[in-house]
Amino acid sequence: MTNKPDRILLAHLFQSFVTTWALMKASRMEPGNILTFVFFLLVFFFYRHVNRRMNLLQLSNRVALVTAVLFTLLYMLVDYPHYIELLTSRLYRAVVLTIIFTGFVCLFYYLLHFLYSYACDKDRLYRVLLTRYQDIPYSHNGRYQKLSACLAAVINFIRSHTALCAFLACMAGWLPYYLYQYPGIMTPDSINQLEQILGVVPYSNHHPWIHTLVFGFFYHLGFALTNNMVIAVSVYTLFQMCLLAGSVAFFISTLRAHRIRPFILILITAFYALIPYHAVFSVTVWKDIPFAAAVLFFSCSILRLSVQEKICPKNLCVFTISGVMICLFRSNGWYAFLLAVPFLLFGFRHKARSVYPPLFTILLLAAVVRYPVMRAFHVEPPDFIESVCIPMQQITAVICNDRALTEEELSLIEEVVDLTYIHELYNPTFADNIKELVRAGNQDYLIAHKKEFLKLWVELGLRYPGDYLTAYVNQTYGYWYPDSFYLVAEAEGVSATDLGVSHTPLIGGPLVIKAKEIAIKLGSMVPVYGTLWSMGVACWIMLFGISVVIIRKDYHKLICYLPSVALLLTVLAATPVATEFRYVYFMVLSLPFYLITAILPAGADGDVQD
Repeated sequence: MTNKPDRILLAHLFQSFVTTWALMKASRMEPGNILTFVFFLLVFFFYRHVNRRMNLLQLSNRVALVTAVLFTLLYMLVDYPHYIELLTSRLYRAVVLTIIFTGFVCLFYYLLHFLYSYACDKDRLYRVLLTRYQDIPYSHNGRYQKLSACLAAVINFIRSHTALCAFLACMAGWLPYYLYQYPGIMTPDSINQLEQILGVVPYSNHHPWIHTLVFGFFYHLGFALTNNMVIAVSVYTLFQMCLLAGSVAFFISTLRAHRIRPFILILITAFYALIPYHAVFSVTVWKDIPFAAAVLFFSCSILRLSVQEKICPKNLCVFTISGVMICLFRSNGWYAFLLAVPFLLFGFRHKARSVYPPLFTILLLAAVVRYPVMRAFHVEPPDFIESVCIPMQQITAVICNDRALTEEELSLIEEVVDLTYIHELYNPTFADNIKELVRAGNQDYLIAHKKEFLKLWVELGLRYPGDYLTAYVNQTYGYWYPDSFYLVAEAEGVSATDLGVSHTPLIGGPLVIKAKEIAIKLGSMVPVYGTLWSMGVACWIMLFGISVVIIRKDYHKLICYLPSVALLLTVLAATPVATEFRYVYFMVLSLPFYLITAILPAGADGDVQD
């Protein structure tokens, strides 16, 4: 019999082999490629190294294994057809997929353990993360005294006004985009909201009514002061930039209260100030941008409230206002908040006297505005088909795959839509074509017979689960698959309109245009940096942050991830498009929050006033 070290060596050799097979298939290599041998050696020595660290630090194998299986499923659900496209035998397909699945699970399992080993080494981690804030002394040497004193004063000012400096850094980084895209980027959605503001079309909650009112307030303010529509729109755009920068400043201030090193705060601020899509979105007139800012405000306020023994009124105020914004600035925000409420009540049960009143205030204000107030102002609700995109696409997939349907099922469907051109119109990743087909048909019949269509959806799902799963993956993969390409922040200017608003750049020229194009395209060209442009990577980072919290047993931090998790679930339940970056911009904006919250000390040393 072999001894234990030999068994471990054999296990690592086998795990390295199946992992190399998985990497070979994922990277589309041929088996004879010399890089497969390089992969094997790198993976083998990595597994040996991680195994030694695992023996030193007793970490939870269960959390690492569950997370590794989840990551493998999220990756293979989209990519697996490429692994078996040349195989016809079901047995061979099953064997190959099993090997690749095992290889990916091993890879993610050891990688997670490697990262957990550093995340749980709290003494070393806190030496890297934390610092003592104190005044910087300056040299008394006569020759350099003034320069040293000036530099020390600047550094001490930045440390004393961290949030303000983060706010100004973001505004400075985004200013060129504001000047170039002046008065702001306006897509057809933005134009529709401006039409509502001007009374050209009636108010509709298809684009959240409250956001339209906020847009209208700043538009009318700007127009009253200048009598110029372009400047009026730019006033709102400037407000939106300030709101987004304010959320970043609040986040930086939160980290400052936890004594995070200035260098790390600078890196996080640079992520917001210099990554181009933040700048482009800051000047794009969409409800998704202030909504994302509200999510970051709300998440930071949860973190503050969860660690403070004495609740600060300022944090309760931010908690309340941002919570109301989440409920009213996107339709799915309301449902996500309702989903999160029981967990928030449980998480803050020991601080019920302080936190419950603002929490119920959020619910009350949002419910009053969404129902009686909107009815009183005759705000048209979004049509029903918007909320059932996923089931609609799944049923359409069954029809387009020419599956057998009973006469009753076919008759029920034909009461709503004309099936003549459904094969040509169906797009697995884009629901708008079928939505328009329903609108052109008889949507009222669908609304009147919801129970019958619910029964139809369930029965077809039980009969054709493979079609349903494929349709669901095709409709949602962009939000959880980390290798989906989507051109982010490519919109610019003002969509064609006769309202009197047009793109009026304050800076321009070939150099500005080319610099903007390069900045946007770098995300699809540069490795590692390009992962910051992936919605799927953002999802994985959020899940990784949650797993770190569980590994470290900082369970009170789990509610900090609750808003983002609930919102992601609502997107995955009703998204009309598979790869729409702005739908989960709240998740990308919160990327640093997910990572650093997981490894923060249990409580702040004290609130730092900025």
